[in-house]
Amino acid sequence: MKTYGYARVSTREQNEDRQLIALSGFPVARKNIFLDKLSGKDFNRPQYRRMLRRLKEGDLLVVHSIDRLGRNYDEIIAQWRIITKEKKAQVVVLDMPLLDTRQGRDLTGTLIADIVLQLLSYVAQKERENIHQRQAEGIAAAKLRGVRFGRPSKAIPEGFGEVFMLWRKEKISGREAARRLGVTHNTFFKWARQSGEER
Repeated sequence: MKTYGYARVSTREQNEDRQLIALSGFPVARKNIFLDKLSGKDFNRPQYRRMLRRLKEGDLLVVHSIDRLGRNYDEIIAQWRIITKEKKAQVVVLDMPLLDTRQGRDLTGTLIADIVLQLLSYVAQKERENIHQRQAEGIAAAKLRGVRFGRPSKAIPEGFGEVFMLWRKEKISGREAARRLGVTHNTFFKWARQSGEER
């Protein structure tokens, strides 16, 4: 029997140390901890997939909390079933002792664990939806305040007028005009459109 740990953060900027410390303290050997820095919206994550391939009957998977496993209700339930029923591995969720399949469960214990799993999976997905809703509302409010998103527009260089006239008179191509200005041809054509002169 081997013990594996799985940790997940949504972005590269987020810190996974809290999860790794908890998993190591279980204890899970560092070499057996799989970490993804991806959204929990689905289970198409390389390290999760790698861990799942390694899991064998009787092995143990440890996660810090159910939302680290994922944030999609249906998929959490499906993956739990794959791990516990198909793979016949055990699962421990550190911050929820009721979700510890190692303990021999009678029918009532199994029912309670299933209800808790469904409830926590629902909460995980709902929180993901709330995060997206708050982001969308924040972006909309910022746009109303005049905040602009994306890269700032590149300033048109001084030599643009001369190069533009050469291009307009068909003495040089759009690509050559862009090369002379040190920009992409898409940027050059955007500037040309702004000048109201693109053919």
